[in-house]
Amino acid sequence: QVQLLESGGGLVQAGGSLRLSCAASGSIFLINAMGWYRQAPEKQREPVATIISSGSTNYADSVKGRFTISRDNANNMVYLQMNSLKPEDTAVYYCNGDISPRRSWPSRNYWGQGTQVTVSS
Repeated sequence: QVQLLESGGGLVQAGGSLRLSCAASGSIFLINAMGWYRQAPEKQREPVATIISSGSTNYADSVKGRFTISRDNANNMVYLQMNSLKPEDTAVYYCNGDISPRRSWPSRNYWGQGTQVTVSS
């Protein structure tokens, strides 16, 4: 069983910063990619940033230049540094991992429970 646990959400004023963390634990053989998604009220969940095992990253256009995703492979952690936050960044942020739990097992997507980020104007 694989678990993803997010932390670091909260309330911040526009222009402020937050750092989200996600810890992957349990039966993990290989992590192919990890990422962050977000879901605002009455909107669909959308990708924010992803990072693959090589370190290559990808960002949504709306966060480029403001958010930075990073990864600690040794400790199965992924981080999202969010700067210059805007009210439109308000959402529940979910950690996602494409993980193989055991050697030769196919990978699958795992999700955390989410952490609330609220940006006040």
